[in-house]
Amino acid sequence: RWTEIFFNRKGLPRYRKERNTKIISSIIDESEIPNYGSEDIAQLFKKKEIFSFPKPHQLLIHLLSFFADKDALVLDFFSGSGTFAHAIMEMNFKYRGNRKYIMVQLPEETPADSEAYKAGYNNICEIGKERIRRAGKKIKEEHPEVADTLDTGFRVLRLADSNFNPGVKASPSDYNQQQLDLFANNIKTDRNDLDLLFGSILAWGLLLDLPMETEEVDGCKIYTVNEGDLVACFAEKVTDKVIEA
Repeated sequence: RWTEIFFNRKGLPRYRKERNTKIISSIIDESEIPNYGSEDIAQLFKKKEIFSFPKPHQLLIHLLSFFADKDALVLDFFSGSGTFAHAIMEMNFKYRGNRKYIMVQLPEETPADSEAYKAGYNNICEIGKERIRRAGKKIKEEHPEVADTLDTGFRVLRLADSNFNPGVKASPSDYNQQQLDLFANNIKTDRNDLDLLFGSILAWGLLLDLPMETEEVDGCKIYTVNEGDLVACFAEKVTDKVIEA
């Protein structure tokens, strides 16, 4: 909740005290919370040069502690190396809870002469994904008592256009008989089963983080989302056994 500011007769700002309002100090003790996160990167990647000027995850934990309760959802539209995800996982370990995060980052390419590129990270997103993996693994290795209960898993989704070829939404009258063969396969050639599955999840109005299971029947993969909210198979030849399953 924002603190409402008004001015008294002398023109000096005063703050109306509200229930549940938290005043956050602008002074942070650097002896307890560092103002740079290079050490975080060094511990996880064994090199400080993998990512320049990362935020320290301890600082984000400090700021999140003011408003991110145990079921908070944090959105970072400029996630960089994934510091917020690191902070959320550590908060869930330290203070318990089921905080979640959504990290959004353009796949900005790393310079060809950079340590990140030499290490195999072609863009910032690759660094962020690897940091989240390593940070989650580090927390569980250092605290084996929570290894079976702390959720450090995550899904990576890539924003893309439709899975279907442009002609799918056209009216039949827009084409002649000779052109219909062009749309015998209405799926774009560069799409796979998971592309189609998550496209269906969105079209079905389901959440993207729901649990998912796969099984193979008669050589075909069957995907089950959230214990049956959506069941799908995208094999070219679906047999009777698959339909029965």
